[in-house]
Amino acid sequence: MLLLALDTATPAVTVALHDGERVLASDTQVDARRHGELLLPAVDKLLTGTGLALADVTGVVVGVGPGPYTGLRVGLMTADTFGFALGVPVHGVCTLDGLAHASDLGPDAGPFVVATDARRKEVYWALYADSRTPLSGPGVDRPADIAERVAGLPAVGAGALLYPDTFADARAPEHVSAAALASLAAERLAAGEELLPPRPLYLRRPDAQVPKNYKVVTPK
Repeated sequence: MLLLALDTATPAVTVALHDGERVLASDTQVDARRHGELLLPAVDKLLTGTGLALADVTGVVVGVGPGPYTGLRVGLMTADTFGFALGVPVHGVCTLDGLAHASDLGPDAGPFVVATDARRKEVYWALYADSRTPLSGPGVDRPADIAERVAGLPAVGAGALLYPDTFADARAPEHVSAAALASLAAERLAAGEELLPPRPLYLRRPDAQVPKNYKVVTPK
């Protein structure tokens, strides 16, 4: 097995290679405006550094969000393209699940929250029993609207760090890593679990909208 994992649902452009037992290599760059520019060079860098070829990949793992429309679709379209070109399966994993898996909260820590920045003064968030077990979500809300539900719980992710009044016990990691995403996917595949389809979890409509009642300027 050789899994190529990638995620562009947050400001992090992150890729990793996983052989089914361990992470072989990973790379993460944080730049919310350059997902399309950074992703493919990062994949090439990992393959070159490990002496592997793209043809060696047996499966692709991609973070499906939730995340902003433009960044998220870069990773999903790239994953779909790799899967089609190589004739290999493409597995989706919730980006928030990857963040939960990367947290240092042990199995006895109790419930915790993962929150990423959804812009518009909102967060994408989900509640977890432990680093591998989601309890509810994902959802998108203003932090103040979920304050009672998350009060007193540890929280990881950039969204938690942005709103300390709601997430008083905010912790690292700030962004998802493809290494965690790949490790979680490998575990689930080994256990015979079905992963998500590689389709985006947008949770809300994109910022760009077709104008209403616009003036037609083309001749009839």
